[in-house]
Amino acid sequence: MEDEEMEKKVQQYLQRKGFRLTELALQEERNRLSTSAISDVALARSDNDPARYYDGYSRLRTWAYSSLDQYKHELLRVLYPVFIHSFMDLVAEGHMQEARSFFHTFREDHEVMHSRDLQKLEGVLSPSHLEEMELARSFRKNKFKIKLCEYSYELLLQYLQKTQALVVLGVINEHITFEVSPGQPSLISDDADVVALIGTSKDLAKQINQKEVHWGLLEDSVEERMEKALAESDKIEAESKDADAEDNKKRNAEGGKQGASLKKAKKDKLVGATGKSVRTETSMVSVAPRVKPELTLPATPVEVEQSILEDLRNRAQLNSVALPSVSFYTFLNTHNGLNCSSISHDGSLVVGGFSDSSVKVWDMSKMGQPAKISRSQGENGPSQGERISTLDEGKRTYTLFQGHSGPVYSAAFSPFGDFLLSSSSDSTIRLWSTKLNANLVCYKGHNYPVWDVQFSPVGHYFASASHDRTARIWSMDKIQPLRIMAGHLSDVDCVQWHVNCNYIATGSSDKTVRLWDVQTGECIRMFIGHRSMVLSLAMSPDGRYMASGDEDGTIMIWDLSTGRCVSPLLGHSSCVWTLAFSCEGALLASGSADCTVKLWDVASSTKTLKTEDTQLS
Repeated sequence: MEDEEMEKKVQQYLQRKGFRLTELALQEERNRLSTSAISDVALARSDNDPARYYDGYSRLRTWAYSSLDQYKHELLRVLYPVFIHSFMDLVAEGHMQEARSFFHTFREDHEVMHSRDLQKLEGVLSPSHLEEMELARSFRKNKFKIKLCEYSYELLLQYLQKTQALVVLGVINEHITFEVSPGQPSLISDDADVVALIGTSKDLAKQINQKEVHWGLLEDSVEERMEKALAESDKIEAESKDADAEDNKKRNAEGGKQGASLKKAKKDKLVGATGKSVRTETSMVSVAPRVKPELTLPATPVEVEQSILEDLRNRAQLNSVALPSVSFYTFLNTHNGLNCSSISHDGSLVVGGFSDSSVKVWDMSKMGQPAKISRSQGENGPSQGERISTLDEGKRTYTLFQGHSGPVYSAAFSPFGDFLLSSSSDSTIRLWSTKLNANLVCYKGHNYPVWDVQFSPVGHYFASASHDRTARIWSMDKIQPLRIMAGHLSDVDCVQWHVNCNYIATGSSDKTVRLWDVQTGECIRMFIGHRSMVLSLAMSPDGRYMASGDEDGTIMIWDLSTGRCVSPLLGHSSCVWTLAFSCEGALLASGSADCTVKLWDVASSTKTLKTEDTQLS
């Protein structure tokens, strides 16, 4: 009121004095200030208007779909991060009805590429859910990396400047980083790895993948020594056969049986050539480079060396024509209680981990024999007797291990089958002796459930993966972890050792696979390309390639030296729970929740890379 009265008195004074121009100037200034105040109120109202997200995304979507076909697939990549953060902003501001309408209107744009994420975000019904849901927190804390060519990036900037789309501009500035490359747009087939959640560091993945990886096998390993000895014995045997064939040829020629001798010589030559080719293919692993171990490796017992030599002698080359023999065992009456299973390297033992916190081991040599009563020892000595025989005497027997206080999610045998590891939701890992039927050690270090545990190829060391977003390396003789690998943005769901024991690979719910140096604990490779959580991993016998399987059923073959995907394998329709390479690396087996086991010819997928390496060398 005082301001208004003052303005009236000033105006009356100007009128009395005849200052007409000054009075008009004062009125114009008053009108300008009132107009500015009204516009500020309107702008403040528009800032709180939930429709601005709908309009901003809708216009961006229309523009992207109407772009030139050459650049359209790149510009469409921007839609998903804008859609996700527009939805979460609406939820955070309390506009729940508008958020649900926005989500259901535009979710079809991203159903093919990001169906798993959409299913999880569909359950967000209040602002508190954004804080509780791990996926939403990950989106909020980290940035999307989007690959665009230079011209596509210029088109996007021109659109944002022309339309003044403040909502879209805010989302892009806060939650997206662009990797701009000169030249032509990337191929549509490369879209799997062009939109990825990489963390807050813009060049993190690029910096990590520039580090060197020594993917070869261990020098002077047992297998290498055995293969050399076997190759020498085969060479001596082949030379003696050739000498005998020559002697027979001369004798038969002198005796007038030249036709029969030629036929036999051809046959011997064919057999020799076939054997040579099989040995060459079987020893493909031996051409891999040799590296020194970074860990102190245990000595190999003599009986183990003998078994390896016997295995090498009997090993046959597998390929798409010569498929392996198959032996199936079925767990009956588990009533959804079986969480994991594993087979020892020699195939003599099978272990199962169950939801009732038990671990059971079956001896394959005793299948079908009458059941017996056995007792297992707990962590602190003999426990109360556990009757492990089945009700009917004719059923299979097993050894029961009890000690965990929660469901068992992973179990793995040592390379020689004398030890067994199990991990559980009780956040512990337990070491069992299959000889003594006893629990030897309980390893405590993780803070949350341990999803996976794996022995190293030489035993003694093992790695674990947990809900606490870390992987850890342990040794059997220490109760504390030797290394902690931290860097994943979500659960570490699976872990796998490299064949030379210098690296471990981890697969995560953040849709990435990482390769870690066991000596330094640093991440040296980040593999980006999966569209859902990574559930299984496998290393090729020569150590160059890695296979990873995800929740959508996709399998990817990666080249460890470059960090690039060699070949995606499509065929499963559900989660890929397990992967394994054949001994010579030509075949890959995969087990899926779609109730199928598939064999893949990976030799043909990696043949191009090996040819290129040969040409370069």
